[in-house]
Order: sequence, then C-alpha cells, then structure tokens
Amino acid sequence: MMPRVLIVAGSDSGGGAGIQADIKAVTMLGGHAMTAITAITAQNTLGVEGVHAIQPAMVVQQMACVAGDIGVDAVKIGMLGGPAIATAVAEELAGGRYDGPVVLDPVMVATSGAVLADDATIAAMERLARRATLVTPNLPELAALCGAEALSDPARAATDYAARMRVAVLVKGGHATGETVVDRLFDVHGEIARWEHPRIDTRHTHGTGCTLASAIATGLAAGMALPAAIGRAITFVRIALHAAPGLGGGHGPMGHARVRGEADPAGPTPNQVTLPATDHDASLAFYRALGLTAIVDSGGRYARFESAGGTTLSIEAAGEIDGRAIVYLEVVDLDGAIAAARGAGIAVEEAVRQPWGWREARLTDPAGNPLRLYTAGEQRRFPPWRLA
Repeated sequence: MMPRVLIVAGSDSGGGAGIQADIKAVTMLGGHAMTAITAITAQNTLGVEGVHAIQPAMVVQQMACVAGDIGVDAVKIGMLGGPAIATAVAEELAGGRYDGPVVLDPVMVATSGAVLADDATIAAMERLARRATLVTPNLPELAALCGAEALSDPARAATDYAARMRVAVLVKGGHATGETVVDRLFDVHGEIARWEHPRIDTRHTHGTGCTLASAIATGLAAGMALPAAIGRAITFVRIALHAAPGLGGGHGPMGHARVRGEADPAGPTPNQVTLPATDHDASLAFYRALGLTAIVDSGGRYARFESAGGTTLSIEAAGEIDGRAIVYLEVVDLDGAIAAARGAGIAVEEAVRQPWGWREARLTDPAGNPLRLYTAGEQRRFPPWRLA
C-alpha cells in the first residue's frame, strides 16, 4: 500500500517550506500526503511577513477527518502556531487513531531568522515529544529545547533529552560551521549513527528541515528502519539542494521536483547503463545530440550523461569493459539487496567502494550479461567533478 503520511504544519505562501515542501517530499518519495494546516503565513524567500493561526478545533478536525477515512501510517509535525494547537494535537494523537511513527520537527526559527514559536509553544512541545518516534532539532532548536548550554555540548544535551522524553533525537548539523555537515542520531545511550557530507554552498536552503522530517516520515511509513529512513531523507535533501531552481532574492526553495530516481525503496531499479565506446569523441557528440546532458567527461575514455528523468548513461572505452554493456541496478539498502539475491541462489561478489564514490557489487545473469547492484546517492548525478 502507498505510505500514508499525515502532515501537521503551517502553510508557506512562497511554496519553499511548510506544508508545500512536505507535500512535495512525500509525493516524490512515493507516499500519499495528507494535511492538517495549523497556520497560514505570508512569506517569501526574504522572510515571514505575517502569521495567522488556525483554530485548534479545526486543526484537530482536519486530522480526525483523514485518519477516520484514509488511515495514517506516519505523522509529521512541523510548525504549530501556538500552545493551544500543540496541546490539541497532542490530545488527538493520544486518542488511539494514530499507531504509527511520529516525526516531530520542532520548528521555531525560520531560515530567514523569523521566530515561529514562543516560549509557551516550546513548553507544549514536550507532550508531543513524548509521543514522538523522532525529534529533529537543528542546533538553535536544540538550545531552545534544552537550554543555551546545549550549544557547548550538543551530544550530552541530545542524549539527556532522549532519555527524558524516551525519544530518538536527530541533531541536524547545518547550522554548525565548517565544510562538513554532520547529522547525528541519539537515543538514551548516546550517539548511535551519524552522517557526514560536504557542505553545499548555496543560499537556496528554504525548507530543508521540513523536507527532511517529511522524507523521514515517509520512509518510516513505508516500513524502513529509522537509520535507513534518515539516510535516504538526507540524500533526498542534498539532491534537492543541488537542483534548486534559483528562485527569489533570498533563501530560495529547493528543487524537490527535480529529484529523480532516488525515491523507490521497494527494490532494485535499473538506473544506470554503461555502454562500450570505440570512438569516445564521436559517442560523446552522439549522445549530446540526442539531448542527454554530459555530467562527467574523463580522459577521453569515460563519460556519463544525465537524462531529463534523472537516470544516467555512461560510455567507457570498449577495452576496459570487454566490449560489453553493463546494467546497474540501484538499491537503497545494498547489503540487504545482496543478502536477498544470495538467498535466491544468485552469486554476488562482495560490495566494494569505488574511487568515484559508488558502492557496488558484481553479478551476472544466466546469459552472462554483467550486472551491478549499487548505491550512489547524490554521487550518481552530482559528483564533485560534475561538468558545469
């Protein structure tokens, strides 16, 4: 069944964050998005100009209406609009209609700096945190939840909060300094997972937190384990950052609609083919003429192209690949895919990390055609050496 995700959050008139970003993320990741809007905002890439909270009873009615008919596999909670709404949402979640995971994104300060939650709302979030599966604060939000001293020791603060609320905590590292963004997952025992990626230099970061939380909720709704759901969600956000359309004069929206081929958690997906080339320049010109976008061109022996749908095709010197095409099957969980194939009696080599960033394993079909199982994330479409 398509994962059903109920989003409880505010609306962003500029379409970059809030409900609008949530719907895009859930949809692009194969889920069905339902909404309970908590507030209407007047905002654009330059900032928030006005906020109008919805009556708590109406917020709850939106939730109950869809839960009673369509059903809910996971809930994502974002901007709440006030303590009365936070309390009403907590009471509704305790009513027995919502058995699935809950992801709480404690939205308090927009990327532009606008304050979106007061002290009373922050206090009311504790009840929601106790019901949640995961809380996803950035560093300023962690300080708001745990006190200013949290910034001096985020790991201790997150662990203490996880123990107090009995919830997992994903501390997002985008607000930290440095060239590497580190996102860390904590439970009552301390850090249990981390993800490190190069910082993407862009001002078009509006809606990153909303998108990440909704992407995680979609993964959980589909039955993914928490670390796997987080890893896929981070990849989704990073690709959307790379693909930002450049709209607005401030913190612009990401390119949710340009994320292609990274969404399907159900199983292997043919997403890359490498073809033998006997004349590199001629093949390069040929595929460019067909309308494919060259994103890698290496040493007159290898080139990779991106299609409008986001899948890729490569050419490689025929002598390097024995003159045979290689089909790549992309998977979210490479180790799981290898185990499943071996369980079906298929011989698969151990996975190795390639110099270009992909992790892949080799196998052949009954006719001897070479195949690869691989996972690449953003490296498939946005390697560091991507052509301008």
